[in-house]
Amino acid sequence: MSDKILEVIKSAKRVAILVHESPDGDAIGSALATLLALRKINIDADAIVSEYPFMFKILDKIELFKTNSNLEYDVALVLDCSSVNRISNIDIFNKANITINIDHHDTNTSFATYNLVDRGGPACCLTLSRLFKSWNIEIDKSIGSALTTGIITDTVGFRYNNISDTYDFVSSMIKLGVDVTKLYYKILTVNTMPQFELKKIAQSRLAFYCDNKVAFTYILEEDDLKLGTKTGDHEGIIEIGKDIEGVEVSIFARFQDGKYRVSLRSNNDVDVSSIAAIFDGGGHKQASGFVTDLSLETLRDKLILEVSKRL
Repeated sequence: MSDKILEVIKSAKRVAILVHESPDGDAIGSALATLLALRKINIDADAIVSEYPFMFKILDKIELFKTNSNLEYDVALVLDCSSVNRISNIDIFNKANITINIDHHDTNTSFATYNLVDRGGPACCLTLSRLFKSWNIEIDKSIGSALTTGIITDTVGFRYNNISDTYDFVSSMIKLGVDVTKLYYKILTVNTMPQFELKKIAQSRLAFYCDNKVAFTYILEEDDLKLGTKTGDHEGIIEIGKDIEGVEVSIFARFQDGKYRVSLRSNNDVDVSSIAAIFDGGGHKQASGFVTDLSLETLRDKLILEVSKRL
């Protein structure tokens, strides 16, 4: 499949690189690395990313991203996205003659013309690193920094178990000159003041269920308006409950544009992707999410019920 995808890309007049809505580090890193990689082999490509968290501005050449585009693309390449309903700039995807889906989520629906899905892989960026190697594309420092960013964020600083190959890759990036320590610090450690205040609010609302095995908290739109939050300021809130001893599942709901965006994290054996799927979401066994128009109370009760069935 990797050879076929390269063949399709090389025959394209113009390629659009797309990611999921509210892109995280893996989506951002994947899009930037792929853009730089394709340009190395003289492919006319654009990475169209409407918005991204502030901390990723440290990445070299991220200014090449386009926030939107009126151009026509014969190939749409979607990265780190498990289903069609999560694609940002869906109009570009729908207009493309050929679509490509490269991802690592267990719940990926194989929605494109060509699908390369490394189900359960640590990060889409790690999948891409192997793909670039098979395409004989040299990973330079800029591409390496982008790929490392995706790996750091999707493993939450190498905290998940499915990371057997990531250490070798990151080690090779350090030798290449990628400042992994700086990336780790800027992406996972530094907080803006609004981000810090949001975490205080979320912690004050933290509630526990199922004999303290489930943690639930939320942020309202009025909180964001009061604090003047920006994209990326909600990063890390889901970890507050997850990092408490005895908690098996952490749930964080954020109200935005009339809907709740829900993040689910599991510490051990609970498969939260199966819960997200009930609400037309998806992700991984230990990290998943979805969007819903349910009320906060109904949402909370339904989630607690589903989690309790799996404890």
